[in-house]
Amino acid sequence: MNILLTGASRGIGAAARQSLEAAGHRVAGHSTRGGSGLIDADLADPAAPRRLWEQAVHALGGRIDVLVNNAGVYEAIADDAADADWHAAWARTMTINLQASSDLSRLAIQHFRANGDGGPRGGRIVNVASRAGYRGDSPQHWHYAASKAAMIGVTKTIARGYAAENILAFAVCPGFTVTEMTEEYLASRGGEKILAEIPLGRVASAAEIGEIIRWLATEAPASATGTIVDANGASFVR
Repeated sequence: MNILLTGASRGIGAAARQSLEAAGHRVAGHSTRGGSGLIDADLADPAAPRRLWEQAVHALGGRIDVLVNNAGVYEAIADDAADADWHAAWARTMTINLQASSDLSRLAIQHFRANGDGGPRGGRIVNVASRAGYRGDSPQHWHYAASKAAMIGVTKTIARGYAAENILAFAVCPGFTVTEMTEEYLASRGGEKILAEIPLGRVASAAEIGEIIRWLATEAPASATGTIVDANGASFVR
């Protein structure tokens, strides 16, 4: 399969890229700064998703089968911050975490519809959401939790709206995962307290989440469309 994977330079994205490529799939990876064979695009720029999509289509020979929306930011803002700072933090997080992934999903759906042989061939969209989308997050991360809850809603809407065209949508909701994005936060919150909330006794590894992404992107049964996979060591169960 030909796959566009955002946020592929580190953490969960790098692990997913490794898992997908090891299974024989072609991956057009993205990062904000590019390099190492990745397509550069700053998803804080509203024009970036379309440019990224077009470059990925070209890099993959005109056909994309799967979109994995992994890119995101996890940036704190105090609840007593100045209004301008509060609004800027919300706008940045929503633009990168939600709007860009929704823009790419819309382009993917158009592509999946247009490239069938005598009819729609379909495709897959995998969104990397978060446990926070269901459980909430810290008082400094209202905007992050809101963006991930909305991403879950978008996933379910795509699944319900396009299943008849063989366009499938899934999401994975990690809890704390060992990545560059969370290491500082884990340390600042106190690792022991965080582990105490996880019955499994440890946080997930990026490789574990990457393997879930690979399965959803390439192997999950079509009847599972709309599925949200929790991967949080039973720290939150629904």
